[in-house]
Amino acid sequence: MTTQAVLQEAASSELAHRKEPKSSRADRRRRGGKKSFTMFLCIAPLLVLVFVFSYLPLYGWIFSLYDYQPALGLKGSAFVGLQWFQMLVSSPTQMAQIVQVLANTLAMSFLGILTSFLPILFAVFLNEVKAPWFRNVVQTLTTLPNFISWVLVYMIAFSLFSSSGLVNSVLTDSGIITTPIKFLDSGQHVWLTMLLWSLWKGLGWGAIIYLAAITGIDPALYESAKIDGAGRFQLMRHITIPQLMPTYVVLLMLSVANLLNNGMDQYYVFQNAFNMQHIQVLDLYVYNVGMTGNNLSLATAIGMLKSLISVILLISVNLIAKRARGTSII
Repeated sequence: MTTQAVLQEAASSELAHRKEPKSSRADRRRRGGKKSFTMFLCIAPLLVLVFVFSYLPLYGWIFSLYDYQPALGLKGSAFVGLQWFQMLVSSPTQMAQIVQVLANTLAMSFLGILTSFLPILFAVFLNEVKAPWFRNVVQTLTTLPNFISWVLVYMIAFSLFSSSGLVNSVLTDSGIITTPIKFLDSGQHVWLTMLLWSLWKGLGWGAIIYLAAITGIDPALYESAKIDGAGRFQLMRHITIPQLMPTYVVLLMLSVANLLNNGMDQYYVFQNAFNMQHIQVLDLYVYNVGMTGNNLSLATAIGMLKSLISVILLISVNLIAKRARGTSII
């Protein structure tokens, strides 16, 4: 089709649009608005759930302004204003404890970030397995631990690594050691052991998103590289991994934005009097202060500060992503 024909066709379509009755255009806009409203009704239940579980609980921040006593209720408790926030920065003991908790939290988070490349490598090598049945078996076995609760994980750890567990029993019977090794009842190497358990539980699950991204890579890239004589490792290095980098960067930035959000399930089941100093992350500390220490107001104040810092980190990472990639992540 020549350029003149294209221009004539565009001009005729524009003329037909101008000749279209206004009533037809209005009907089309109404149909579009009705369809948009229908789509909104489809997501309305999800928006309600987000509001109920993410925003409605923020009302609980008011407890940080009271010396809350469960027996008296909120109305019967004394209003203390910013007393709990002042205590956080004025008490040396409290500050030292919070510094230790922050050190544990940041250490766990940074170790997780440093090992965040393992799921992408696992996905790349798993994708190179040619036997479908073997690939499916490996993916199933590595994904299954993600669905095991941390309580059951601790039961497995206790059966294997407690003073009377399988590992110590085998080492003792073999004459390798004379006294049981305290794998779980020691504050040494807690960060490393928590990282290993977390990797065992989440490696296969974390690789799923990369396996899905691999299926979206254009096969023509692989075919062109094979024609040029590229081997399997060269295909992985120059095509697969670079194509997965945008997904990895987004997930990495989200991990950085959630530095203070380690969760508490894993650390709660593994904590004991021997490793408490090094295993207590911020979420677990808030729980221990509120429930074990029976100071819900102070726990609320600490949780508020953690939430505000997390929002600041998320906004900062989003700005960095916008400058580096040209698009924001939120």
